[in-house]
Amino acid sequence: MKRIYLLMTLGLMSKGFGQETTRSLSGENWKFKNAKEANWLTASVPGTVHTDLMSNNKIPDSYLDENEKEVQWIETENWDYQTTFKVSDAELKNEQAELIFDGLDTYAEVFLNGKQIQKTDNMFRQWIVPVKGILVKGDNVLQIKFKSSVNVGNELAKKVAFKLPESPRSMVRKAQYQFGWDWGPRLVTAGIWKDVKLNFWNNAKIQNIQLEQKSLTTTKGQLSFNIEVFANKLGDYQLAINGLNPKAFRLQKGLNKISVPYEVKNPKLWQPSGWGKAELYDFKVVLTEKGKKLDEESLRHGFRTVKLVQEKDAKGKSFYFLVNGKPLYAKGTNWIPADSFLPRITKEKYYKLVKDAKDANMNMIRIWGGGVYEDEAFYKACDENGILVWQDFMFAGSFYPSDDAFTENVKEEVKYQVRRLQNHPSIALWCGNNEVDEAIVNWGYQKQFKYTKEDSLQVWRDYRKVFHEVIPQTLNETLAPGNNIYWPSSPSIGWGHKESLTKGDSHYWGVWWGEQPFEMYEEKVPRFASEYGVQGMPSMEAVKSMFSGKADLSLQNPVIKAHEKHARGWQIIDGYMARYYTPQTDLVKYNYLSQLLQARAMQVAIEAHRRAKPYNMGSLYWQINDCWPVVSWSSIDYLGNWKAAHYQIKRSFEQQAIFAEEKKGILNFYAVNDGLKKFNDVRVEIQVIKFDGNILNEITTVPTGKVLDDIIKFEPIEVDNLIPDLSKNDVFLKLSLIDENDHQLAENNFYFVLPKDLKLTKPNITVKKISATEIEVSTDVLAKDIYLMGDTQFSDNFFDLMPNTKKRITLSKPLEKIEIMSLWDTKK
Repeated sequence: MKRIYLLMTLGLMSKGFGQETTRSLSGENWKFKNAKEANWLTASVPGTVHTDLMSNNKIPDSYLDENEKEVQWIETENWDYQTTFKVSDAELKNEQAELIFDGLDTYAEVFLNGKQIQKTDNMFRQWIVPVKGILVKGDNVLQIKFKSSVNVGNELAKKVAFKLPESPRSMVRKAQYQFGWDWGPRLVTAGIWKDVKLNFWNNAKIQNIQLEQKSLTTTKGQLSFNIEVFANKLGDYQLAINGLNPKAFRLQKGLNKISVPYEVKNPKLWQPSGWGKAELYDFKVVLTEKGKKLDEESLRHGFRTVKLVQEKDAKGKSFYFLVNGKPLYAKGTNWIPADSFLPRITKEKYYKLVKDAKDANMNMIRIWGGGVYEDEAFYKACDENGILVWQDFMFAGSFYPSDDAFTENVKEEVKYQVRRLQNHPSIALWCGNNEVDEAIVNWGYQKQFKYTKEDSLQVWRDYRKVFHEVIPQTLNETLAPGNNIYWPSSPSIGWGHKESLTKGDSHYWGVWWGEQPFEMYEEKVPRFASEYGVQGMPSMEAVKSMFSGKADLSLQNPVIKAHEKHARGWQIIDGYMARYYTPQTDLVKYNYLSQLLQARAMQVAIEAHRRAKPYNMGSLYWQINDCWPVVSWSSIDYLGNWKAAHYQIKRSFEQQAIFAEEKKGILNFYAVNDGLKKFNDVRVEIQVIKFDGNILNEITTVPTGKVLDDIIKFEPIEVDNLIPDLSKNDVFLKLSLIDENDHQLAENNFYFVLPKDLKLTKPNITVKKISATEIEVSTDVLAKDIYLMGDTQFSDNFFDLMPNTKKRITLSKPLEKIEIMSLWDTKK
């Protein structure tokens, strides 16, 4: 019987017989072809069929023009990949040899020297195949034959007694977004999307390390390295951690499980962003026999504790994360794959996007369940930047089967991915799926497909089997105690039900999908907002990148129309634009206003959530990134440019903030503090300022009662007492939060009317060059929503500049020319 180990291997390149050695086959001379054809073409591994066809000029770039339509035929074809690699006589003398496939997408038959060695059916699993007796000295031929996931999925769907929504994607263990989403193209690809390695080892090897945090105090952190070692023979071996006090073990032939205690004195805590440094400790585990190194693995640990707190209260049930013993207000976003072709995503792109999240004052990212379990680089970036990760398993918005083959496949997928990711301190929660419960309850599929009562009952049986049995049971069997925080489905209750606001997490889509005004965010405040959002166009640089040639920059251009995947997207944007701004036909101005309305929506939502603290303890907007150039909910476009929303989110997520709301002629003021340092004696200083800079009134308000640690409500003020006999459309409030030492902790501006009703005058905006990468912007009157345009990232953008003030801005790279627009330009 062939034994295949599905596990985490971190084999390192090394020299010398006896030690485990691994070499990548990804750089070998790979080739590929359509299974129906004879001619081979050059291929890249890791890669995809689509990118290989593009590099061979067999198809146009799928992202450009309307080319997505031209490449749909690829998904129903079968594809063959092949390489030849050499094996030396010295390598063949090793006791064990194995091929390691980190990612095959998806249905594949693997042949080595003409012999079939593996079949695969899941792009989320690692496949390790013993090949000791199959390798030969000299040239070895490795061939991988991929079957169409669409064709296989359709055949599997025929075996189900009723029609499944989104079939065939729900039948295959493959990245669901590849089948198309309301922000992404349909590019159902195949290929070797992760590394292929050839591994040799002798006597014994480390298969897995689970780092268990047994206890944690300010003086001592006690760890247990729970190590799995596979031995070829009975023998005496040693394990050492960071070279200290090697432990001797008698290992049996086969799998051995060993626990090695380890203690760190005076451990420094891994703190989430905003609370301090994300302290990390490096460990190296070395396996030896008679002084000879056989294997080693390196890992990092961050000392921290995380709990999900759900306690009944007068308004429902709480939902928040207790991190290092303190309640954390989760500020963050949702993440989709950063490219439709996954091997294109570089380590640098992962690190930049995570750093962009941190720079916008975030501390949590939710990995959405329709994408992939991300590359190691993503989780390392989160570890280093103090970003907690809400990790969905890869199921989204459909019904999934629960037959034995499917659930066994899911179990192995969960086991592998959890073992791969378990030691990252950034992982805070494991979530079963995205919107599967919601789809069953609220989306009307049963009626649409005319399900019988038995069909509907079977859907629930399937759901419970996968998400309430198989996944949580596998988590409990795989993870160390305390790390298995599991949430079956996000959201827990659909946004059309009142309970969605009183307990659990919420995806509130009354704004956008329901086309409700942004102000509805102030009424629909949940305990934890894990999804909400509004679309906006990407930067003009990203718009231009949609074209293969010179762009016809018109709203009616079919290419621009095609890069909006939501069926009613343009209509909804137009509706919101008419509600809040002056509609535009010029593309550049339309682009600008679409970004502003997205930013406005984010500001209204985030400030409403934070004002409701501690009732609300989390605000994760949809979404931070894009997988191609597109009109979407992202705050950072595909090219990496910050949209207006991201700049506003940075302001709205400031650690200490001052917010105002107007209700029935009464102004309420709130100071919110998400840091560890408590508020002391604070006040709000308010200036009533005309758009020309004239200060009409100044007043101070103080807390209504006891100053709390994290949120303060101040004495309300009647609007008529603050701005008597004044028009509301040519004045604004400048709010300053001041501490007992007269230091300004935060500031904000409050406007009484909608942007379209502001009586703005033309600002004389000047830009002074300070250096190659620094400018100074100034204005004589209020310049609302200044937009600095250029192919660089500005330290701030889409900002209000007060009358007769200056602002220094840094640039990520020098620009010869900077164009400027403000809201006044859209009034003409």
